[in-house]
Amino acid sequence: MTTATSTPADLRSGQTLNLALATLAFCISFWAWNLIAPLGVRYAEVLHLSSTQKSVLVAIPIIVGSVGRILTGALTDRYGGRLMFPVLLIATAPFVVLVAVAGEVGSYPMMLVVGFFLGISGTTFAVGIPFVNAWYQPSKRGFATGIFGAGMGGTALSAFFTPRFVSWFGYVTTHVIVAAGLVVVAVIVWMFMHDSPAWQPNRAAVTPKLIAAAKLPITWQMSFLYAATFGGFVAFSTYLPTYLKDIYDFDLQAAGTRTAGFAVAAVIARPIGGVLSDRFGPKLITFISCAGAAVLAIWMITEPPLEFLAGLDFVLMAVCMGLGSGSVFTWVAQSAPTERVGSVTGIVGAAGGLGGFFPPMVMGATYNAEEHSYTVGLALLVVFATGAAVFTLLGIKRGPVREHAT
Repeated sequence: MTTATSTPADLRSGQTLNLALATLAFCISFWAWNLIAPLGVRYAEVLHLSSTQKSVLVAIPIIVGSVGRILTGALTDRYGGRLMFPVLLIATAPFVVLVAVAGEVGSYPMMLVVGFFLGISGTTFAVGIPFVNAWYQPSKRGFATGIFGAGMGGTALSAFFTPRFVSWFGYVTTHVIVAAGLVVVAVIVWMFMHDSPAWQPNRAAVTPKLIAAAKLPITWQMSFLYAATFGGFVAFSTYLPTYLKDIYDFDLQAAGTRTAGFAVAAVIARPIGGVLSDRFGPKLITFISCAGAAVLAIWMITEPPLEFLAGLDFVLMAVCMGLGSGSVFTWVAQSAPTERVGSVTGIVGAAGGLGGFFPPMVMGATYNAEEHSYTVGLALLVVFATGAAVFTLLGIKRGPVREHAT
């Protein structure tokens, strides 16, 4: 993404509207991205799935939603968010309906294939970060990317409302409603969204742009940290209903409600992480996030009793994941070259999504059904989060260099 000469007044005139529209688009797309997980228990019963099969099913949309960010980030540098958002929302809608078809016919292979392509909706993250970045001065980008990142609350909406919609309106109708919502938001975005006057299309070929972004140390440093923070959020958001059913014997709606609470806590914490990073630096906030997650995972291994202690553990874990998600992308906004923000965002965003793909599979594979225990999976989380905290503190020698407003 390249920038044109613009004044702060030029940017301020459209900041609020475009930030709100980008957040709305991100939110509805994340609802679609997380459409399978809240009904994971239902699918396990109807399709007679093993623990491993169930974990693969809820994690499969993450693949395209993660890897696809590399391409959509680079394409956003060229075409802008005003075009990319509606294109991706419209492209997702048919696969939302096909999820319902696969569920109705009871085909696990079809569900996997459709779930794979449902991941298109998760790529909107790599559109929004460079789009929002261009609308704000460097000193406000932590705030702006944090607010946009709160659109990941679409996972909370999905966790809370999807099981209830199925109860109220029926299984197929629920998916039609979500697909219609994607189309409506796409139309609204196309009509009212505008690319920043500070943005100009980067017409360079996509492959060289990605190679150039991949050569930047900040790209891989932030990729690792985002895999730990946002990846942890995605993993918990997708697998938590299953975890709560296995450990605490919650039904579908009760597990969905508590998963929604987890997501809401992370959503609230993400812009706070951005604001705190603007003030104190993203390195400190990221370290606190990762270290806190390691400690809380140790507590989780003990299976704290319901409701207060277990709830407190999960909420604090969500806060840590949210703070870290906000701080890492403040770090990206402060450190990535302006013309590479989209490409860097795509790679880092992909790493974050992939960080959320593997943990549910590991949790399913290591689950001890006889003892109803996830000790092995949680112990691996402790090791990974601790490694991320140490890397944040000691592995990145130079702090971010802020760009100056032009």
